[in-house]
Amino acid sequence: MKSIEFVIITYNRPEDTLELLQNIVQLDKARELLKTVILVNNASTADYTAVRNFTSETSAVKFQYIDSSKNLGVTGGRNLALQYASADILIFLDDDCVLQNNDALVQLLRSFDEPGFENRDTAIVSFKVLYYSNLEMQINGLPHKHIDKYKDKEKFFTYYFAGGAHAIQRKVLLETGNLPEEFFYGMEEYDLSYRIIEKGYCIKYDSNIVMLHKESPLGRKTKEEKLRMMWVNKAKVAWRYLPKFNYYSTTLMWSLQYLKETKFNMSGYFTGWKDILSIPKKEKRTPISDSALEYLKSVEARLWY
Repeated sequence: MKSIEFVIITYNRPEDTLELLQNIVQLDKARELLKTVILVNNASTADYTAVRNFTSETSAVKFQYIDSSKNLGVTGGRNLALQYASADILIFLDDDCVLQNNDALVQLLRSFDEPGFENRDTAIVSFKVLYYSNLEMQINGLPHKHIDKYKDKEKFFTYYFAGGAHAIQRKVLLETGNLPEEFFYGMEEYDLSYRIIEKGYCIKYDSNIVMLHKESPLGRKTKEEKLRMMWVNKAKVAWRYLPKFNYYSTTLMWSLQYLKETKFNMSGYFTGWKDILSIPKKEKRTPISDSALEYLKSVEARLWY
């Protein structure tokens, strides 16, 4: 039977982190299936004494608590955690959530054991994400852009995953490499997804594993700097892996989105374009193969934006 580890990156949410750890411990077959819960404190300024005490006093599950000397961002924190990982399957969760169903681990193993897309092995299972407060679906947690067509499906194969609510086979990361650490915030899921698909794997959504996210249903306002990072990073991904047309359409459409969301912050807009225009000089193109593009077409990937 495959072993499982959790990877959790924390930052200034000690109460939420403690609730998540308590949630993990009571999952069905946790003692049997879980090898370790890896917890990285991403240079938090909050008091994590209660979390530390819980990890040291709880014997049902093994914990590994790691202090980072600086905020490494999401990708850097996860890559640090991966240095300590050794299980077959790694579950990545945000630190402000819990798993709704007690049989989540059992459902996850079942999902990975099911046949993949055509002759592709399943690399990642992305979870269903609901708001903690009202149990409504968090639409931006659904790993597909054709929302109305896919939101009510129990399972489907797709082309990216929910970064804070998924599980991945560790062997896949050994083949593809870790998350792109230069992506401090945003779009690392797409970069890893295209590398995974190029290696002949598929990505799956399974609504039978449910994460309850404490983000407000009203959403979080994305800071202008983070929105610019998302724009630039998505352009980098398009340049690296997709036909050049998709790079041009992505940069243009995201530039318009940036203006809309920031109410025409022109300073950030010009900074973003400066970074965008330097991409062809700095980034190497490694376009994905025809077979990978055919997979993307088969799962109705949106590539132009």
